[in-house]
Amino acid sequence: MGKVKQPLPVKLIVGIISGEENLFDEVEKELSQKFGPLDFKSPVLSFYYTNHYEKEMGTGLKRKFISFQNLIDPAKIVEIKLFTNQLEENFLYHSNQLKENFSSSNSTHRRINLDPGYLTLSKLVLATTKNFQHRIYLRKGIYAEITLKFKKGRSFEPWEWTYPDYKSKEYLNIFNHLRKIYNRQILNLEEEKN
Repeated sequence: MGKVKQPLPVKLIVGIISGEENLFDEVEKELSQKFGPLDFKSPVLSFYYTNHYEKEMGTGLKRKFISFQNLIDPAKIVEIKLFTNQLEENFLYHSNQLKENFSSSNSTHRRINLDPGYLTLSKLVLATTKNFQHRIYLRKGIYAEITLKFKKGRSFEPWEWTYPDYKSKEYLNIFNHLRKIYNRQILNLEEEKN
């Protein structure tokens, strides 16, 4: 029989998508007030892998990834996803504020999309509100998806269901870099225990 033990703390990451680059700093500030200081910010990347968000968010979208210095209990990802969903709502456009580049007639539009998840030495997990065959229900309407796996001694690699952008070399390089940061943090934790 396997022994029950607590998992190692994990590295919190958030992917941000917006057509308004000025919002990145504003959202980063809100997130760091909630989850502690950042230890990584990717460059702002063009988001051209899918037009999925254009109806809600317009065109010319950009992506950025951030990570946090404080490691977290992986079970906290549910509360984190609920918080980021609320933060997205706080940034909604309403009909009287709409820009011309929206193709939908909805009365509200998202200005920002936040994808929280966490990284371990072996995988990248994203939190989502959408159920599917490869997602595990956690609680409070939140599911977990293992989006990337780490091939020992090499790199993160996608699964068949991995989003197209997360399969890109650009993104994989970011997550491999974050894994190195996380690995140092775990080694430091182990040294502190000894």
